[in-house]
Amino acid sequence: MKLAVFGASGRTGREVVRQALEAGHEVVAFVRDPAKLGLEHERLRVVQGDVGDDERVAAAVAGVDAVLSALGPTRNVPDYQVERGTRNIVAAMKRHGVRRLVATAGAGVRVPQDKPGLADRFIKLALLLLSRHVYEDMRRTTEVVRASGLDWTVVRFPMLADGAPKGSVRSGYVGGGLGVRVTRADAAKFLLEQLHSPEYLRAAPMISN
Repeated sequence: MKLAVFGASGRTGREVVRQALEAGHEVVAFVRDPAKLGLEHERLRVVQGDVGDDERVAAAVAGVDAVLSALGPTRNVPDYQVERGTRNIVAAMKRHGVRRLVATAGAGVRVPQDKPGLADRFIKLALLLLSRHVYEDMRRTTEVVRASGLDWTVVRFPMLADGAPKGSVRSGYVGGGLGVRVTRADAAKFLLEQLHSPEYLRAAPMISN
């Protein structure tokens, strides 16, 4: 499979790229700064650009089989760059006839299947108080993906942790007994698995270790 990865130079994105190459995929990594990716491979092509540039985004999407977006806000400011970038990704996918999109979001973004308990509601309240614009950017981004008409999956994360993979991931919805963290390595593996799995097609599961 030929895969375009957005947010490829972030900590989760780099793990996605690394695992995708190990699995034999061709990867187009879209980054602002190629030096931050720190990877070289014969099946890796790096496209430098900003997700706000629709033509650079389209250039990365052209000719791929699927898109994986690990974009996330870097600052708690109301610029909503991830939402705007995701709109460009969706438009590029439609332009080039690419159907499969796997994107990421935080567990604080709710979907109808969630049944949040008291602790979940407290965590979301804290998120709104401390990082309102980060939350709003990801909420808007999720809505863009859900309304895209593409074959999408949004994978929602609790706290992301570095380090060795645990080797197992639980998936479901908020309030379903999931944990409070997941390693980036396990998250990346789950994201890549969704490219071939219909289990969460047009759904937004939460995962944890």
